Amino acid sequence: MDDYIKTFKALSDMTRLKIIWLLTNIDEKICVSEIVEVLGERQYNVSRHLKILKDAGMIREVKEGKWVYYYLTPINDKFGHLIQSAISVIPEAQMSHEKAKCEMLLDQRKHHND
Repeated sequence: MDDYIKTFKALSDMTRLKIIWLLTNIDEKICVSEIVEVLGERQYNVSRHLKILKDAGMIREVKEGKWVYYYLTPINDKFGHLIQSAISVIPEAQMSHEKAKCEMLLDQRKHHND
């Protein structure tokens, strides 16, 4: 039961829900500085929220060079699929500004790395 409680607690915060929504809807790994810029949050707060999401098993991190990127944990159970489905139906209009800004940053990163 503890895993379910951790998931619901992790999603009970607006910033964490936005992070999970972005990761669900952009289908790309993102780093702390990109999340900071997209959400207009302080780096410390974003790092704290990412730790909570990671502790709940919702996200994972991968280090590439000097960067640490975050992505959704692959789902392997019915509960996880239902949670992801619930998040995916949050209307994009609620996050259109954040999604557009995130896509712009990801595009800049892609062109910078080419």
